[in-house]
Amino acid sequence: MSRRQTWVSLAVGVICGGILVLFTDVEVGVLRWLNCGPLASDAGQRSEICR
Repeated sequence: MSRRQTWVSLAVGVICGGILVLFTDVEVGVLRWLNCGPLASDAGQRSEICR
């Protein structure tokens, strides 16, 4: 592998890792909104996770 290929592989790995982190954060936010938001049950909104 040449030096350029190594840098390209590293850049692709960092980009893929960033995308994975971004989607995980978005998913957590959406699930929290669904479980604790206006559409959630009263028991769900009073849960310790939603406080």
